[in-house]
Amino acid sequence: MSKKKVSRIAKLQLQAGEAGPATVGKDLGPLGLNLMEFCRRYNAATQDRRGFVVPVVVTVFEDRSFELTIKMPTTASLIRRVVGLDRGGARPGHQAAGVITRAQLREVARTKLPDLNTADLDQAEKVVAGTARSMGLIVQD
Repeated sequence: MSKKKVSRIAKLQLQAGEAGPATVGKDLGPLGLNLMEFCRRYNAATQDRRGFVVPVVVTVFEDRSFELTIKMPTTASLIRRVVGLDRGGARPGHQAAGVITRAQLREVARTKLPDLNTADLDQAEKVVAGTARSMGLIVQD
């Protein structure tokens, strides 16, 4: 069996279960993919994560076939869900958008751990805390 040759790799961040040809057309259209097939497969794979922004890595082969690698939801969308915010702060560092506790940080870090560049939960918690601070949240012990 011959291995397919990779033509391009594209990384997208889309709302889970809500991909449509209009939302991905400008990114994937030039690659020659069947946009309806991509949307159908992405939406089916992310249906259980609606409400989150879920990154996907699209590996495009020379014969215009493709493979999807679905990642965990973005750290920011996980934090927004745990804290109950619609969006982060308008002026991070100047105005607080809300408060996140250490327990909530640990919960998000545990969920996000497979996609982070560490296997240590304490380090993952520090990464998540940095994202929370950049969103204008106050980390509370």
